[in-house]
Amino acid sequence: MELRGAKTADAPALAALGQKSFCAAFAHLYDPSDLNTFLKSAYDLAGVEREIADPLFQHRLAFDDGRLVGFTKVKLTSSYGAYSDASRPIFLSQLYTDPAMTGQGIGARLIDWVFATAKSVEADAIQLSVWSENFGAQKFYRRYGFNKIADIDFWVGNHRDDEFLMEVKI
Repeated sequence: MELRGAKTADAPALAALGQKSFCAAFAHLYDPSDLNTFLKSAYDLAGVEREIADPLFQHRLAFDDGRLVGFTKVKLTSSYGAYSDASRPIFLSQLYTDPAMTGQGIGARLIDWVFATAKSVEADAIQLSVWSENFGAQKFYRRYGFNKIADIDFWVGNHRDDEFLMEVKI
């Protein structure tokens, strides 16, 4: 498996994998119009390209035989700083793997990169949000020391999900 940073040319594959992974896990929860509104916003090709070019965001992509099989996106600031006593938290915005590749260590490699990135920018915490009923993801993040610090909302179109804000101190 090869890990590397994202390039603008990766945007189509990145957007497609993000959409595929999100839908595999969550599409059954939403009205199609809410889901489509969310997908158009979250995985808009121009938006993904902008984030790749924006130094506020860091991406790490995982490839297997040249095929994108996972990625993570970190925002070097967190909009949820008020929920914590951390002074320099970063936000783990996405960590997705190809649904067919789940459980093969891709997420572990990507989360290790997230921790290394946090240390390199002298962050004192990593925050993330996870759906309150995504027990598998919660278990994964707890293995890395993340704990719930708040209840927050996550919107998919006009549908509000109960989310947990989780954090680990560095």
